[in-house]
Amino acid sequence: MSARRTPDQEPPADVSPTGVPADQKDPDPRAQQGDRLTTAQGLRVHDTDHSLKAGPRGPVLLEDHHLREKITHFDHERIPERVVHARGAAAHGVFTSYGNASAVTKAGFLAQEGKETEVFVRFSTVAGSRGSADTVRDVRGFSTKFYTDEGVYDLVGNVIPVFFVQDAIKFPDLIHAVKPHPDREIPQAQSAHDTFWDFVSRHTEAQHTTMWVMSPRGLAASYRTTEGFGVHTFRMENAAGETALVKIHWKPVAGVHNMVWEEAQLAAGFDPDFHRRDLADAIEAGAFPEWELGLQVMPDTVDETFMGIDLLDPTKIVPEELCPVQKVGRLRLTANPSNYFAETEQVAFHPGHLVPGIQITNDPLLQGRLFSYLDTQISRLGGPNFAQLPINRPHAPVDDMLRDGMHQTAVHEGLGTYQPNTMADGLPTVSDPREPGVYVTLPTSVSGEKVRENPVSFADHFTQPRMFWNSLTPIEQTQTVAAYTFELGKCESEDVRAHQLRALAKIDADLVARVATGLGLPVPGGEPGDGRDGAGEGPGAGEPDGITRSAAISEVSDVPGPIAGRNFGVFVGDDLVDGLLAVRERIGAEQALVKVVAARGGVVGSGADEQKIDRTAATVRSIELDAVMVADGMAGSALGSHPRTRTVLEEAFRHGKAIAAWGDGVDVLVAAGIDTEAEGVLTADELSDGLLDDLVEAVGLHRAWSRLSALDAAGTQAW
Repeated sequence: MSARRTPDQEPPADVSPTGVPADQKDPDPRAQQGDRLTTAQGLRVHDTDHSLKAGPRGPVLLEDHHLREKITHFDHERIPERVVHARGAAAHGVFTSYGNASAVTKAGFLAQEGKETEVFVRFSTVAGSRGSADTVRDVRGFSTKFYTDEGVYDLVGNVIPVFFVQDAIKFPDLIHAVKPHPDREIPQAQSAHDTFWDFVSRHTEAQHTTMWVMSPRGLAASYRTTEGFGVHTFRMENAAGETALVKIHWKPVAGVHNMVWEEAQLAAGFDPDFHRRDLADAIEAGAFPEWELGLQVMPDTVDETFMGIDLLDPTKIVPEELCPVQKVGRLRLTANPSNYFAETEQVAFHPGHLVPGIQITNDPLLQGRLFSYLDTQISRLGGPNFAQLPINRPHAPVDDMLRDGMHQTAVHEGLGTYQPNTMADGLPTVSDPREPGVYVTLPTSVSGEKVRENPVSFADHFTQPRMFWNSLTPIEQTQTVAAYTFELGKCESEDVRAHQLRALAKIDADLVARVATGLGLPVPGGEPGDGRDGAGEGPGAGEPDGITRSAAISEVSDVPGPIAGRNFGVFVGDDLVDGLLAVRERIGAEQALVKVVAARGGVVGSGADEQKIDRTAATVRSIELDAVMVADGMAGSALGSHPRTRTVLEEAFRHGKAIAAWGDGVDVLVAAGIDTEAEGVLTADELSDGLLDDLVEAVGLHRAWSRLSALDAAGTQAW
């Protein structure tokens, strides 16, 4: 044992200041110095892409120390905001069951017809911090907390039905890649940088999700018009004990609607809070957003596949042509949060918050999430008692025998902290597994050697991205090509671009040719996979029974949909507009909103005809309007000749939005260079019911798609 030195003593010549012999190196205080991957304790590992499972298709094992260390560290990387999904908006609402799900599940909130359940729904972006913009290109979260009579059920989903990785052990790596580069902390909230594309090009399982994100689906027009997905396959059990494998969907009643690229860029600068403002304003105005909950129900077979698709692979969808979505209930958001921090920020979702009738499967991404979400909540919310926060508190009776811990707010009485007991009269007691409302894990067989592998059926990474590409209309394909070209064009590394182009070559020859041309790079051939995690085309694995396109993927439709919550901007002159009340009545009947735009704020008209001005020349921009109306009386007015009016009209035209004008308002369109004969541009000598009906139909189609195609042909892309 060495002698203790006093402060004025120098260390011996053969000993360093830290007490380490001179012939040994001090522990390097810097991290990441080795050339071999290790655990935090310096243990070298041979695989960091696969969780330890009981056989290739088995559940993930708790003994996987590498998985737990890796995810635990990831969960604690940010304090206090969420590492992912930091930027969010939320609302309270009610879910009403249709009752037809009783054939599939005994979950009370789904099985009982007319059953109403309070919910809290949080929407979010994934990549950015709390201070980032709403409208960036990103996957978005769509998570719902059901306060059921049987306990809390959390459906923790996304607005895209597949995910980038197949195994949760890769999730920290993915997020590290998509987050800002660690040296400069840029770029914020976007994937147009080298580390992201390096990751997805080398982990080709990510190509399917990447295709969704590069399509218009990556640019939500509003949270009200986003589709939601549970992503994973769940096992459901009905009252008779029969089981099925199920995928869960949210179908927006208002239809699926997304931005074009220029809109998203304008919104990020003009109103970075665009989506949260839109959601809150719609609810406050009484245009309550609605979705129908749908289930894809498939047989619970031993191999857990359906029509050649491995249901445990979270990078695969089941095309709705093969398994239709059965609508089982309706969600309606009716109230905004009273306090953002107490509710939206502190709400704690967890895919392990289950109710009887809904169980998890061996999907390795889902299995890892069961650990990660709980660990994250403990870190973010200061300890294990986050369920006592009002927004997380169950609406069912709780007696959990849990005690103490940080932020304990309940005053527990009695001695019943263990079971069985005599000191508390035996309470609380466990339930008879045959009683209604009791959660009993379904017995399923588990076998196999402990391995870090995926099933061979996980190896096909290109069939479904090809199906997605084929399902897009030509204008959507053009938007997707433009997105790839922009994103890869921002990458500095030629190797990264080349890797991603090789991945695109395995999806579609036309796609890769157009992207490569846009980048000014040679078009690669569709050579076999690079061997990373079986990245080639697996023999039939994931082949969706001959389905080469799915109509449910495209948002383009020739059938008008509802327009509830959409915004109509009416540009008026200096005097009261005749018929403005009629416009409000007709548009309001569709639960859509009218914003009156004038040169200055205040009101127009007087007395009973007085109308509030919602926007002025200084505050209006096309991004918040789904349709632009130019009223009679605009010609020669201050607003009619204002440069902002021309800007709004030009942007609305480029973005394919509906435009209507009547009287001398038509002259304003002509002066702005708007083609009055183009699709979705409606003109009339005077305001009429017919003009308003045509306008409602045009907005129900989302966009005048042929106008976008014409712009592309002219080389003036708006995306």
